[in-house]
Amino acid sequence: MTKPPLTLYLASPRGFCAGVDRAIKIVEMALEKWGAPVYVRHEIVHNKFVVDGLRDKGAVFVEELDECPPDRPVIFSAHGVPKSVPAAAEAREMTFVDATCPLVSKVHIEAARHHDNGLQMVMIGHAGHPETIGTMGQLPEGEVLLVETAEDVATLTPRDPERLAFITQTTLSVDDTAGVVAALQARFPAIVGPHKEDICYATTNRQEAVKAMAPKCDAILVVGAPNSSNSKRLVEVGAKAGCAYAQLVQRATDIDWRALEGIGSVGITAGASAPEVLIDEVVAAFGERFEMTVEKVVTAEENVEFKVPRVLREPA
Repeated sequence: MTKPPLTLYLASPRGFCAGVDRAIKIVEMALEKWGAPVYVRHEIVHNKFVVDGLRDKGAVFVEELDECPPDRPVIFSAHGVPKSVPAAAEAREMTFVDATCPLVSKVHIEAARHHDNGLQMVMIGHAGHPETIGTMGQLPEGEVLLVETAEDVATLTPRDPERLAFITQTTLSVDDTAGVVAALQARFPAIVGPHKEDICYATTNRQEAVKAMAPKCDAILVVGAPNSSNSKRLVEVGAKAGCAYAQLVQRATDIDWRALEGIGSVGITAGASAPEVLIDEVVAAFGERFEMTVEKVVTAEENVEFKVPRVLREPA
């Protein structure tokens, strides 16, 4: 039987970003230096395949610090943690390594600077997401007000409307965030914004690639985890940019082939915590069912690299 033709558009950039790559290296280097088990507070990055792979090497993933024995090293995830977490680790005299993405740390520093200048913070982010919890936990309770949508801005009750600054989660939709920022600036004209965009380069680049690809595609599949904020945003961006069918899949086994019957083109991308091996797996699954022509959609080149903490670069 002849296979139906399909044009497969492969987004670039896609997949791992520098912060994710660094966080995974930190766990691997910690295991090399201290041996197993090494404890990790929260999933190091939001990807089951990555987490399972590190677990097989000896990493133990926990949700809270009190689940870790005091005599073993603990690593804090790439999403960042409230200030209370390293303080508790120090109080227990634990060895800990902070794998917070440097671009998330930049937002933490920014929040602290505005607080020192007497400004109350407004954070644009998703309630309950580890990055939001970590960023809000940099300042005393009540000093960070959370908004998720432009509609939320109307209900804000700041201490002083003239003394406000805003920060954002690094993995948001660029377009949606612009709408929230516009609402904040309309209601609070004196509000101070970030010195440089808080949404990280990797989030922005992956969304731009999807926007360029979407009008050409009958369907877009985003390889990523259901708890990955930046992956879910890529699905939303694809739909808003004109693709009739945009879905999140963790693995090739998650693809709904019935929904894709009769398509002539598909776009493939991946969230910043999805490894290339899973993208290859999805592409191979299409190759088994279709006579494929692969075209790359390149909107940016990335060459960012973050150093791992010095404690892991020193000889054991």
